[in-house]
Amino acid sequence: MNEPSTAKNRRPVVAITMGDPAGIGPEICLHALSDASVTAHCIPIVFGDVDLLRRVAEICNLPAPAEVITESSACRGATGAAVYDLKGVDAERVTAGQVSAATGAAAHHYIEAAIEAAQSGAVDAVCTAPIHKEAFRAAGVPFPGHTELFEARTGATRACMMLTAETITCSLVTTHIGYRDVAAALSSERILDVIELTAEAMRRLRGHTPQLVVCGLNPHAGEHGLFGDGEEERIIAPAIAIARERGLQVEGPLPPDTAFLPQRRKTTDAYICMYHDQGLIPLKMLAFDSAINITLGLPIIRTSVDHGTALDIAWQGRANPNSLFEAIKLAAWLV
Repeated sequence: MNEPSTAKNRRPVVAITMGDPAGIGPEICLHALSDASVTAHCIPIVFGDVDLLRRVAEICNLPAPAEVITESSACRGATGAAVYDLKGVDAERVTAGQVSAATGAAAHHYIEAAIEAAQSGAVDAVCTAPIHKEAFRAAGVPFPGHTELFEARTGATRACMMLTAETITCSLVTTHIGYRDVAAALSSERILDVIELTAEAMRRLRGHTPQLVVCGLNPHAGEHGLFGDGEEERIIAPAIAIARERGLQVEGPLPPDTAFLPQRRKTTDAYICMYHDQGLIPLKMLAFDSAINITLGLPIIRTSVDHGTALDIAWQGRANPNSLFEAIKLAAWLV
């Protein structure tokens, strides 16, 4: 890998994937390229399509990109905010708010290019704008979301999704699968991996040994086997016991319906959640515009926004870029 750009007096280079071209990704990326709070922390480079960004800039009355890069090796030499023009889609054929295979393929292309750039050392970290999972599927992309794609392309042996904000942090044991598949996807080994990855990340982010809470899978955390198939006793509790033996501060499994009450949140640094919405519902209720998605366990740094493509407001100048700003700044800090 090349020498990191965080050498003396050098800002880290952060690749920002543009997300689905028909969503709010292009708009929030334009905000990031011109925002002083972002450029003070890093050199942001949007991996996307410059023609589409110029079109959205004109529609939304935003500054158009000033610097354009045509190969990944040039990212390292960029002196300011830029666009790596990947020509993934015909800008004139994209309709704002419309799901299509073309935009799904383009979004996938941006991500693949950013991963390659991070692995080669052309950039120091990757931050992703939102994709649309239906567009991914229409394009034949064999991954349900960012997390699975990053895991596969980087060869990560254990990784997980963690969403964090000042008020709440949640890590997910399972991600983009149906509810009926969750129980079968759980194992003590997987839960222990997520506990350990979360503890390591929170030590780095908070500067102290974190207090973790593990949620049960079933109502009332199974009520001692009354609900479910004993997942709490058979699978979750053994993982917690091993984590405690290894010196981690872990409580649970706790009933999910009371785990997120205000008094409990005051003493909890992070929650380990068994499935997607168990963690995402409380997190988005409390920190929708400020939470950041981090993929833990990767050999590269990857952060992301905590929201979707918002097709209903795409290209209208209404998208809030704050989550992207915070995700970019955290990526730069993690470098």
